[in-house]
Amino acid sequence: MYITVASYKGGVGKTTTAVHLAEYLQTLAPTLLIDGDPNRSSTAWAKRGGFAFEVVPVEAGAYKARSFTHVVVDTEARPGSADFEALAQGCDLLVIPTVPATLETDVLVDTLRAAKELAPGKHRVLLVKVPPAPETDGQQLRQVLTAQGIPVFTGQVPRLKVFEHAASNGVSVRGVPKEKGSTRAWEAYEAIGKECIA
Repeated sequence: MYITVASYKGGVGKTTTAVHLAEYLQTLAPTLLIDGDPNRSSTAWAKRGGFAFEVVPVEAGAYKARSFTHVVVDTEARPGSADFEALAQGCDLLVIPTVPATLETDVLVDTLRAAKELAPGKHRVLLVKVPPAPETDGQQLRQVLTAQGIPVFTGQVPRLKVFEHAASNGVSVRGVPKEKGSTRAWEAYEAIGKECIA
């Protein structure tokens, strides 16, 4: 399976999502993470520790991908229209991470419009950094997107500090099992991974 994680907005958990989907898929079959972000965020994360899956820069991705069952692409933030079109059309599933607080931004609307045009039937919004109850931002965003006919993952990613700790230590949240929230964080991405391949 070929999964692309993309958004026209930075700071929405794109790299975190790419890393954890690759971590889940690696539990099923050999998985490659292609780092298409000019900042090489996924590569830097891997260098601080290590993953069970391989991470390569986008320049090596096409050659390396043929040796893997699953490929996850971590794209640059705010890709140009032509780049977004290529990313959307060149995957099995386009995952669009979205933070509930960004509902009113033009960026989310632009991303969803482009995804609908370029990847009809194979894009899905993933709610990330969802605040805990009693805050209802996540639930409200889900209702609005669903009412507009926008496909949304059933699962969502809670806002937890453990993601920051995992990144600073160069591991996924599975690599910090004794920390508060790590099990919940991993179970969230595990559920999303299962939805990806269902």
